[in-house]
Amino acid sequence: MCAAITAAQAGCEVLVLEHAPQHMRGGNSRHTRNLRVQHDQPCFTLTDQYTAQDYLEDLLRVTAGNTDRELAQLMIEQSEALLTWLVDLGVAFQPALRGTLNLSATNAFFLGGGRALLNTEYRVAERLGVQVLYDAEVAAVSVQHATRRAEAVTVRIGTVEHTIEAQAFVVASGGFQANDAWMREAWGPQADNFLIRGTPYNRGSVLKNLLDQGVQSVGDASQCHAVAIDARAPKYDGGIVSRLDCVCFSVVVNAHGQRFYDEGEDVWPKRYAIWGRLIAQQPEQIAYAIIDSQVTDNFMPSVLPPYSAHTLNELEEVLHLPAGSLTATLQAFNEAVQDGPYDPGRLDGRHTAGITPPKTNWALRLDEPPFFAYPLRPGITFTYLGLKVDRQARVHVDGKPISNLFAAGEVMAGNILGQGYCAGTGMTIGGVFGRIAGAQAAELR
Repeated sequence: MCAAITAAQAGCEVLVLEHAPQHMRGGNSRHTRNLRVQHDQPCFTLTDQYTAQDYLEDLLRVTAGNTDRELAQLMIEQSEALLTWLVDLGVAFQPALRGTLNLSATNAFFLGGGRALLNTEYRVAERLGVQVLYDAEVAAVSVQHATRRAEAVTVRIGTVEHTIEAQAFVVASGGFQANDAWMREAWGPQADNFLIRGTPYNRGSVLKNLLDQGVQSVGDASQCHAVAIDARAPKYDGGIVSRLDCVCFSVVVNAHGQRFYDEGEDVWPKRYAIWGRLIAQQPEQIAYAIIDSQVTDNFMPSVLPPYSAHTLNELEEVLHLPAGSLTATLQAFNEAVQDGPYDPGRLDGRHTAGITPPKTNWALRLDEPPFFAYPLRPGITFTYLGLKVDRQARVHVDGKPISNLFAAGEVMAGNILGQGYCAGTGMTIGGVFGRIAGAQAAELR
């Protein structure tokens, strides 16, 4: 939608093809509620300073350097202007969240979440004369290798196929996380236990069509934004409320009652998106975050109540874990906890010693009943296999750019996110490259 508004502001005639029905407008972004923004001084709802270098270092850390550095720097440099542009369009922001998320200096939160953001953008687009066709599925994009141009799109509206020609095209069709067969191809049978945080429409049809035509790809099909969400969430559209932010203050065990990773490795925004992949590698793709009554106020409350018990043996029975497994794991954990200051608002260094895996921060003995458990499964936000783009957001074929075909959002996020995730970066990628794509398309009118 950023691309459509930018192009329309330049005086272009713009048509947006939207697979979802009109009554669901904005409904596929309930998990998208903030963008990450660099700023040299406090601005709007953001506090303190978060420089371009800070952002780049965070991104390089979580991706382990698996990013197109030039495009990453472009995104970071233009993120502050994106925030101002959205405010000028009428998008409202709320004060950044503190506590578990530690995001008051880095992330701007949309008032009302992703649905409110998109509804605001749709209203602006409609005032600018953008025409939106709902229930319109793009089946194919016709790309001519000889001329390196996109000629038309094939669109299904109901049972009828239409061919639509244009001077320029922007692909913003998302990933393939809702395509069960493609996910199984990338992950194997584990994918059957994955939950999809957003819309069931992200099946990757346009992405696959373009890749089949030889358009250059980027990223790994098995890499994705995968977080730990409540295992009781629905298969699709659970949204942000299904995410659980208690992991860093808990002890996480798998179906065998065993720990498998450092729960306190870093602040939650820099590590929450690794936990979906970690759980995907565990037996039955299930895990349980165990806490006691000491930490129940340290994280954002969940939409579903945790399982609870007054003893660990009772909790084992509730969770159907092997008899004695959870008790033994937590006894070893408690014995390994080192005394020291405890501060849930920062990396406090309170750790374990002599056990594997360690817990690096926020290690408290779990010994104050009642005990609580949240069941966890991988929640897939979006996939990283996508279309390779350049600084103009152009996609490429035969090693050269297609002059009038651009990509923005999840369908090209793998250029910047080769692995890992920083909270809010997906929205920043979509916004920055959407504006670039819209401006470039407008120049071709």
